[in-house]
Amino acid sequence: MTPTKTFRFCILLFALFCHSLCIFAQYPVKIHSHNDYTRISPFYEAYAQKVYSIEIDMYYLNNTFYVCHNEEDINPDKTFESLYLKPLQFLYHTNGGKPWPDTTRPLQLMIEIKSNNADDYLNALTRNYLQQHPEIFDPAQNPNAVRIVITGHIPSPDKFSRYPEYILFDGDLNIEYTPEQLSRVGLFSMNFKSLSSWNGKGSLTREDKEKVSAAIKKAHSLGKEIRFWGSPDNLTTWNTFHNMGVDYINTDRVEDCARFFSDWHNKTYVIADNLPADTTAKVTRTELLDKTTHDFAGFRNNKLQITERIPLYNPSYRNDGADKPVKNVIFLIGDGMGLAQVSAADRINNGLNILLMKFLGLISTSSLDAFTTDSAGAGSALSTGRPTANRHICANDSGEIYPQITDFFCKIEKDCGVVTLGDIADATPASFYGHNKERDNAEALTRELLTGKLTLLAGSGMKNFTNRQDKLNLAAELQEKGYRFLRNSDSIRADMGRVICIDEAMSRPTENDNLDLLARTTRNAIELLDKHNPNGFFLMIEGAKIDYAGHSNCFPASVVETLGFDKAVAEALKFADSNGETLVIVTGDHETGGLTLIDGNNETGAITACYMTDDHTPIMLPVYAYGPQAHKLIGKYKNYELPRKIMKIMQCH
Repeated sequence: MTPTKTFRFCILLFALFCHSLCIFAQYPVKIHSHNDYTRISPFYEAYAQKVYSIEIDMYYLNNTFYVCHNEEDINPDKTFESLYLKPLQFLYHTNGGKPWPDTTRPLQLMIEIKSNNADDYLNALTRNYLQQHPEIFDPAQNPNAVRIVITGHIPSPDKFSRYPEYILFDGDLNIEYTPEQLSRVGLFSMNFKSLSSWNGKGSLTREDKEKVSAAIKKAHSLGKEIRFWGSPDNLTTWNTFHNMGVDYINTDRVEDCARFFSDWHNKTYVIADNLPADTTAKVTRTELLDKTTHDFAGFRNNKLQITERIPLYNPSYRNDGADKPVKNVIFLIGDGMGLAQVSAADRINNGLNILLMKFLGLISTSSLDAFTTDSAGAGSALSTGRPTANRHICANDSGEIYPQITDFFCKIEKDCGVVTLGDIADATPASFYGHNKERDNAEALTRELLTGKLTLLAGSGMKNFTNRQDKLNLAAELQEKGYRFLRNSDSIRADMGRVICIDEAMSRPTENDNLDLLARTTRNAIELLDKHNPNGFFLMIEGAKIDYAGHSNCFPASVVETLGFDKAVAEALKFADSNGETLVIVTGDHETGGLTLIDGNNETGAITACYMTDDHTPIMLPVYAYGPQAHKLIGKYKNYELPRKIMKIMQCH
């Protein structure tokens, strides 16, 4: 084997190896690898991305088909046989007569013969290659045969019948085909520039969009699919074409296009009565959660569909921004919730309670030792008013513990509560009652509940009480300390006194049937704390799984988790209005996923979005405030300055 052939063979094996590692991609469109021969590794790159269609330009000379655009570009090593036929032979042999190992989905070759003498050259292609390998090209011999479509210089429609039935032809919407001729049309291809001069930025003009839509409609009325060539080749164009119903996405950027359309059910969302077919059996998991939450079961995509928009609370604003004493503070933290997450949920639901809060600030989120914080560093900063290193819970490297805002409220004789829609030992909730140099030390963190600082703790994580290596019967000891130990958050009542509620329902993802779980628990927690201590309270509420959605790159989950969190915000605003002495604050600890909104529909609320990473990002976060003294939380500041501002507000009154 020559070095060149050895190299190509190795690349093929590598592509096959990569292909075997993942489930077959189900794109919502047919990706067409335009000018495939210009790739560094023709065929292999497109195949590795599992595209539907591959385009080959060929020039016929001396009884050989060379892969190139012009005669002067002929390279003796780049022939149809070496670049395409031999790889196909290997694949069909390896995959048991199929192009793909894990599906019967077809592979299409769109062949353009760069010559005006189409009849002679097509006859040569048929005679020398296609008929010599019926196991690859003839569906009568193999139902999984490669689909052949001839484009460019093609015979006139009246000559279609001269060629084997398995050879199809690229159609022209300006030609009136007979029914027999139309049956040989594989698809319609059209020069986009004949309809529009759009450069792929912004959106099509109304007139151009009507032209493009008319072409799509005409092709579909003839029972055929359509492809536009000569179009812009970027994400905006791909998304626009998909939304308009274009069947083939023509691209020279195969990897980028495939990445955009892969995992499509996790990139789009709309509130509707029906589910897209491709979401009915998906479960989106993440392997990036920390030790405390790594057993999260994942988001069930078929349960994330909300059928109607959620009505909003109408705040009175009676005491909003008033310069009067604050008795209670309700601090809501959306873990992983940045402005993009809020914006997406707002556009989809046509409004959020969060965005009814008029006083806005911005916080930066870097931890003490890193530009990008984790939940431990951020949660600790929001709890202690001190910059804290990643993985540390309200402590420094030497183990010195930092006083928390809950300590401050206890000193001024107010009750403290923590509610999380996640594990009570996870970094953010633990930052309001525990201290440790390592966030994963759940046993040491939860042991600190015995200090009795909290009047109420609610969340999931019974394992923190029953699977302890230190053999501490934490539940029993907490009961001896005067806590009621509950297993259902709906059981929390205002007359109960001190409560630890470990409800495993709070470990589940937010779905249509439990969308108000955090809101109900928030309402119960407020009623309990308000009745238990007439002097007032501090309550932290965490929407934990907005972060999980970011780590999972599951946009539908982000939307639903944010909407569930927003219902809890509504409960806080209702109480603030009825009480008149309550300051409500909403923010995040960090953004997760680098969420970017690509496009949407103002009428339906549908949005397409992409994540840039599966980790945290250092982007600044909004702070929303409502109630007396809310005006003192506006402006831009560090995250650790927020609890300082809260404590200063309480001290001044």
